[in-house]
Amino acid sequence: MGIQVAAWQSMYADVLPPAVLAELAGSEAGERFREEWRGSLESPPTSWHRILVSTERRTVVGFAALGPAGDPDRWPATDAEIYALHVDPDHIRLGHGSRLLNAAVDHLTDDGFRTVHVWTLEAPNPLRSFIEATGWSPDGARRELDVGESVAMIRFHAAISEQDA
Repeated sequence: MGIQVAAWQSMYADVLPPAVLAELAGSEAGERFREEWRGSLESPPTSWHRILVSTERRTVVGFAALGPAGDPDRWPATDAEIYALHVDPDHIRLGHGSRLLNAAVDHLTDDGFRTVHVWTLEAPNPLRSFIEATGWSPDGARRELDVGESVAMIRFHAAISEQDA
């Protein structure tokens, strides 16, 4: 949970309102995050939902949450989604994000998925730059994140099976 908050505060400092970034670190948000994480780990929605972690010296420094795509225009039997991909800001550019992304794709391919998607803020940010640098492309889908004001998001995709390459 702390990694997620730190990553959002670092990645989106220039995009999200300061009040939203401050609220993320508050005790109420922290308790809500803990409950959500506990629930997702104790009782994942399907056997295809996974949380992968990256460690350094026995400390978790990054994570990826993944599973079937949840968007109504995607088919959850063949389309997957990376719901979150975050690395602690003190550990970026050390390969953790790349290893997490590769491991996520490996798991999703093993589970029979053909494409994978990820949502990111439309404005320039480190996650978008990372996803673009790995060869993913926007697929035209857009949505708004309501954080007291609307923030535009776009969806990226990549083919992960030979059938769709």
